[in-house]
Amino acid sequence: MRFGLFEKATQRMTEKDRFAPTLLTDLYQLTMAYGYWKKQMMEHEAIFHLSFRQQPFHGGYAIMCGLSDVIDYLQNFEFQRDDLAYLAELRGKDGLPLFEAKFLDYLHALRFTCNIDAIPEGNVVFPHEPLLRVSGSLLQGQLFETALLNIINFQTLIATKSARICLAAKGNPVMEFGLRRAQGSDGALAASRAAYIGGCFATSNVLAGKVFGIPVRGTHAHSWVMAFPTEYEAFEAYAESMPGDCVFLVDTYDTIEGIRHAVQVGHHLRLVGKELAGIRLDSGDLTFLSIVARDILDHAGFKTTRIVASNDLDEHVIASLKEQGALIDLWGVGTKLVTAYDQPALGGVYKLGAIRSGNGPWQRKLKLSEQAVKVSNPGSLQVRRFEDEKAYAGDMIYDELNGVPAGRTIVDLADVTIKKKIPGAARYRDLLVPIFRRGNLVYERPSIHRLRDLAQSELGRFYAGVKRLLNPHLYPVGLDLDLYQIKSRLIQETRDSIG
Repeated sequence: MRFGLFEKATQRMTEKDRFAPTLLTDLYQLTMAYGYWKKQMMEHEAIFHLSFRQQPFHGGYAIMCGLSDVIDYLQNFEFQRDDLAYLAELRGKDGLPLFEAKFLDYLHALRFTCNIDAIPEGNVVFPHEPLLRVSGSLLQGQLFETALLNIINFQTLIATKSARICLAAKGNPVMEFGLRRAQGSDGALAASRAAYIGGCFATSNVLAGKVFGIPVRGTHAHSWVMAFPTEYEAFEAYAESMPGDCVFLVDTYDTIEGIRHAVQVGHHLRLVGKELAGIRLDSGDLTFLSIVARDILDHAGFKTTRIVASNDLDEHVIASLKEQGALIDLWGVGTKLVTAYDQPALGGVYKLGAIRSGNGPWQRKLKLSEQAVKVSNPGSLQVRRFEDEKAYAGDMIYDELNGVPAGRTIVDLADVTIKKKIPGAARYRDLLVPIFRRGNLVYERPSIHRLRDLAQSELGRFYAGVKRLLNPHLYPVGLDLDLYQIKSRLIQETRDSIG
C-alpha cells in the first residue's frame, strides 16, 4: 500500500486509511524483533509505556492527542508482500541478507494481538504519566514504538500549542492558518486535526475539512488585490463573487485607506441584503490599527463587522496585544502553531515496564540514568486523577501489578523529599481506558468535535495558575508510595548487580 497523502486524496481518502505503512519504523525496531525471534523470545509478554519527560513550551500542562491515528495504524498493521520484498533486499556490512527468509515469513503472518490502554484524546496530561500502555507480545510491542511516538509526540505538541493560543485569546475564536508553512502534507493534516482538538474553531486546510469534518474558513490574499487596477475594484469584485462571506484583507497598500475602501464596498453589500463580515489585518501595529479600524467601522455603522488579525502570531504575541487593548475579534494563527515554532519536538519516550515468559511471574524493568528525571518507572502503570470540590487536586501514578493502591500519598518524581497526601474525601478516576483487547477494538471513538469540547472542559477543571503562560503553577503529579518504594528497591538492586 503506497503511503502518499495526495495520492490518497484522489482515492477519496478517509480518516481511517491515513495510516497503513507498517514500515513506518526505525530499522533497529526490526533488528531487535529479529533478535527476539532468533532467541525465541518473540512471544514473551511485555508491557511498554509511552510518556514524555518535560512540559512543552515551558508550560504547566499538555493535551493528549493522536490516539485516533494510533488506532488506525494498529488496525492496518500488516506486512505487505512489497514490504517483505524490500526487507529481503537489505544487506548487513558483511554483504549478507540482514534478515532470514523464515523471519520474513513470520512477519508476513504477523497480526496485531496486543492490549492497548490509553488516556483519551482531549485530556490534560503531565510529564512521566503513561499516555499509552501496550501489553502483549514483546516483539509486537517493540515494532510499534517508532510509529506510536511519531503520532502522539507531534499531535500532543500541536494540540498543546493550540490550547495555549486559544487561552491567550480569552474567548476570541482562533483559526488555524498553517497549511503553507506546515512540515509536509501529512504534517499539515495532523496539525490541523490537533489544532482543532486543542481549541481552534476552524482551519484554512480544505483537505483537513474533508477528512476530519473541521469547519473551513478563509479570506483572500494580497495577490487578489494586486490583480486589479485599484484596491477598491478588487474589493468590489470579491464582494460580487462572495457576497455572503466578505472578509477583506486591507493592508496591501495602505491599511487605513484599505479599511475605508472596505467600508465603501460594505455599503454596496447592504444594498443587496448582505453584510460586510470582516476585515483582516496582516501587518503593522495591530493594536493601533485595530483601534482605528474599530472606530472607522463603528462610525460607518458596521458595528458587527469583525476585525481579524494574522501576522506571525503565537500565544505570547496575542497575550501582549490583548494587554495593550487591541480590538481584535478573531485570530488567524499559522506558522507558529502548526510547526510548534518555539519547541520542535515533545520528546516522548517509550519504555519497557515489565516482562514475563509464559505464565511465569512478572519481572519489573527500569532504565537507569545519572539524571533522576530519565529513570523510567517500572510495572504496569495507571494514572489516578483526584478532584476536590473546586478543581483537580493531583495525579497518582501507580502499578496495577500491585493491585489497587491502598494509600493516597504521592511522591514527587523530581524531588522525592516532597510528598503530598490527597484528602480522603477527594473523588478520583483512572485515566487510562481500554482501547484494544487481543487486537480487537473495544473503544468507541468520539467525534473530533466532542474531543475539542472535552479539551475545553478538562482545562476548565484545573486551577488558573496551571495554565499561566509564564512560570505556571506545578500541578502535583507523583508516584504512589508503594510504587516509589518498589522503584527505589529496584534501582538499588540494579545498581548492585552492575557494581
